[in-house]
Amino acid sequence: MPQVTSQDGVTIGYDVTGSGPAVILVAGATQYRAVDRTVTPTLIGLLAQHFTVINFDRRGRGESSDKWPYAVAREVEDIAALLEVVGGEAFVFGVSSGAVLALEAAAAMPRKIKGLALYEPPIDPSRSGNAYRYEHMQMAMQAAQGRSDEMMSDFLLGVGMPREALDGFKASPAWPAFAAVGPTLEHDYRILADARAGDAPPDRWQNAIMPVLVLDGDKSFPFMAAGADWVASGLHNVERLTLAGQTHEFDPKLLAPLITVFFQLGSVQVH
Repeated sequence: MPQVTSQDGVTIGYDVTGSGPAVILVAGATQYRAVDRTVTPTLIGLLAQHFTVINFDRRGRGESSDKWPYAVAREVEDIAALLEVVGGEAFVFGVSSGAVLALEAAAAMPRKIKGLALYEPPIDPSRSGNAYRYEHMQMAMQAAQGRSDEMMSDFLLGVGMPREALDGFKASPAWPAFAAVGPTLEHDYRILADARAGDAPPDRWQNAIMPVLVLDGDKSFPFMAAGADWVASGLHNVERLTLAGQTHEFDPKLLAPLITVFFQLGSVQVH
């Protein structure tokens, strides 16, 4: 599998599929290529009919290495390294916490990211910045102690997985691959804590001057719509859309054509 070296020496594993303008996919918490066997492969297959699709393991997951201490800027540098692989510019699609990371990258590299699509950035505007910082601190402490299984268990329970379902998951052959990336959850909590440092979206996001599409699903967690609105309120060149019937786990057959049109035309509005 191909790899690229980031600025701090971390190696990032990735795949390339399709041809045409480049699209980089940025995964949310827990996801990487070896464990995602459903949504992302279908999405890649559909997007690859029009684009060169880059799917990578975020640092600390799968075939990508990691280095302490973590900072969001290091993951932005990972995306910068992938941009160089595809000639220096690309579209970017981010999911969940990966959507917030993708936005941080776009704000840092506005001339290299041509368009940005964000699905359900998981920021709850009703919760304080202190609450986000406390959650990150708790995850950072567990990561420092190597409590990978506990971190993954706490995360899954926190997003609504029933205890009995978690117990069944932990007894399955799939559990070790998920639990192995438990420490990287600290990365996702840091991304959200940094974004939620103030009551308003960070001023730096206004550097993301490319077309941005912010999406949520109307069957998702109740706070997702407010979070998507909050993120969109901090951007200049933004379209905001709610997808009917979609949860946090979107249907790629619905989303891929929408993203394709947006990246090709810079808009999904009918004029």
